[in-house]
Amino acid sequence: MAMLEVTNLTTYYKTRMNEKICSVDKVSFSLEDGKSLGIAGESGCGKSTLAMSVMGYYFPPLYYESGSIAIDGKDITTLDPDVIRQTVLGTDIAYIPQAAMNALNPTRKIMRFIEDVLKAHGFGLSKKEMRDLAEERFSILNLPAKVLDQYAVELSGGMKQRTVIAISTILSPKVLIADEPSSALDVSSQKIVIRLLHDLMEKGFVRSLLFITHELPLLFNVTDDIMVMYAGEIVERGAAKEMVFDPLMPYSKGLMNSIIVPEEGTRGHVLQAIPGAPPNLKIRPEGCRFSERCQYLKVCGAKDQRGMVEDRDAGPGRLYRCRLEEARLRELYRQQEEDAKKFPLVSHTFVDEEIAAAGTKAEAGL
Repeated sequence: MAMLEVTNLTTYYKTRMNEKICSVDKVSFSLEDGKSLGIAGESGCGKSTLAMSVMGYYFPPLYYESGSIAIDGKDITTLDPDVIRQTVLGTDIAYIPQAAMNALNPTRKIMRFIEDVLKAHGFGLSKKEMRDLAEERFSILNLPAKVLDQYAVELSGGMKQRTVIAISTILSPKVLIADEPSSALDVSSQKIVIRLLHDLMEKGFVRSLLFITHELPLLFNVTDDIMVMYAGEIVERGAAKEMVFDPLMPYSKGLMNSIIVPEEGTRGHVLQAIPGAPPNLKIRPEGCRFSERCQYLKVCGAKDQRGMVEDRDAGPGRLYRCRLEEARLRELYRQQEEDAKKFPLVSHTFVDEEIAAAGTKAEAGL
């Protein structure tokens, strides 16, 4: 059963010059009950905008254009913003912001945030009952009760992060969106935060998790499935293991090759940067949005890159958006790997006729 079902969701930003920037373009995906889904991609690809859009609570400069968002079977795109704020946010879906450590008002004690959340959603609890609930939830997140009587400035970075998680999940939401919750933390604190998110799901305080980051390897240890986003579109989705060790879409492949991966079986690979920059979304690109940066463009076979690119089925739960068939992509990747073994000095090569030329230059020391 799908706890979160997003269908053809399109949202955009409107600038002061009345320019329309389509940051989420016809995005569709589902998140099953009890499962976790990761979203990866470069900065500016639309990950955080998608997270904000999925909550159905829009305010300028973000606007809703089309599509549906169903949480536990209830379409929230038809609801009034005030109804969403009172009955959906916090209970059906909750959000941990990207800059979570800076999300707390430094002039208020932590307990005040808990009280405000409970009162805003109509929980008629006494101060003692609210205190007991807060202490119980904080203990699960390994936070001492004294934190409730402290200000944000008195807490360490890791404690601030856990405090925001506690506040965001105090109403036991069905879906929790974590927007890069570990990006500003050291490795030890990252591990703690990830373990806590798993504990919240195992204990039933959170039913499903949507985890956003720009690091695919991190998602491998956090989520069941991963989808990759580029220029406002979902370009590939699959099981976490497949996406990390066997990405298909050239952008996903480039994303994996551009970062250090400590997992067994991927160590020692040569780091490769993805050339160029993402397209300008002020003008909605036609066709393959990755074409201008793709090293396989010459063998793509499409004379006109503006034509629509369909999702390709690569097995159960596996989809990728590319003009090249799976067999052809695997052939090209295998060709590159063989070339890298023959000419280790070549860190970034283009396929087919250019491989031989690049290899010759490498041997000659050029």
